[in-house]
Amino acid sequence: MHMKEMSLRETANYFCIPSAPTVAKWEHIYYEEGPQALLKERRGRKSMIKKKNLKPKKNVNENEDLLAEVQHLRMENEYLKKLNALVLQREKSEQKKK
Repeated sequence: MHMKEMSLRETANYFCIPSAPTVAKWEHIYYEEGPQALLKERRGRKSMIKKKNLKPKKNVNENEDLLAEVQHLRMENEYLKKLNALVLQREKSEQKKK
């Protein structure tokens, strides 16, 4: 387009592109982001999902994970207490035998 000094409309007609604004958009992308940016897929609507909606779900999962970890640690603590009590009981019984 610039080498042959053609307008947007002439360039669109030359390459059988239905509308000149498409060429203008491509030109803008080329000058703003470089030639590699034209290879990116840019069609369709953008996603309507907001990041705010995703955070509560993540927090819920984090809370569930934390609760599961707390429960596991409590069970481990109880197990160690019982094990310690059994060891002390065994030591007492061995001392009585001596």
